[in-house]
Amino acid sequence: MSSQSIPRHVAIIMDGNGRWAKQRGKIRTFGHKAGVESVRNAVAYSRKKGIEVLTLFAFSSENWNRPADEVGVLMELFKFVLKSEVKRLHKNDVRLKVVGDLSRFDAKLVERIREAEALTAENRSLVLNIAANYGGRWDIVQAARQLADKVKAGELTSAQIDEASFDAHTSLAGFADLDLLIRTGGESRVSNFLLWQLAYAELYFTSALWPDFNEEEFELAVADFSARQRRFGKTGEQIEA
Repeated sequence: MSSQSIPRHVAIIMDGNGRWAKQRGKIRTFGHKAGVESVRNAVAYSRKKGIEVLTLFAFSSENWNRPADEVGVLMELFKFVLKSEVKRLHKNDVRLKVVGDLSRFDAKLVERIREAEALTAENRSLVLNIAANYGGRWDIVQAARQLADKVKAGELTSAQIDEASFDAHTSLAGFADLDLLIRTGGESRVSNFLLWQLAYAELYFTSALWPDFNEEEFELAVADFSARQRRFGKTGEQIEA
């Protein structure tokens, strides 16, 4: 597989933790904890393959509607993973960034997020974005609000707003464009994830549940991506010329 066929930016909807646990007669949160190992594997694979940015959908803005005890466990798991994994990430030259609306998280969790981001800020082998309390529509709305504030303040005119300026105010501004979206768990939808960034991304859906998504499964997704012809609005003949 050539370096040209490797996606620069991969995003993953990590679905299927609850069903994985249910298949084993366990409660749903058992699956969330098991999924942490798949995160480690995905990070390791991304570094090995030279993927520049890995964005993981950890907790959506709609996930607050889940049972309170499950949400509580997810928050505690998030705190634990931040504490236990950040040194490993830093040692492996991985930059951690958390994207989403952090206003609903408690102060301790936000503090740990900021500390982890600061510690890893200069790392360069991989950017690991964790989308938490994130929604694609929220991302678009908050970008629009920031631009509206700048227009109101006289910093720019509405006529100056274009795709580039809008993109610069989204959560993943400054990173490589999204190349590949993977969703595990057998569902074929994007669930309000990275709606702006998905414009020309390739989509890959697998029935593998997230705790079973290992290096071999990731390799299948990347191989599928490398076999596609990305035309970006052009014809196949134009791309081949």
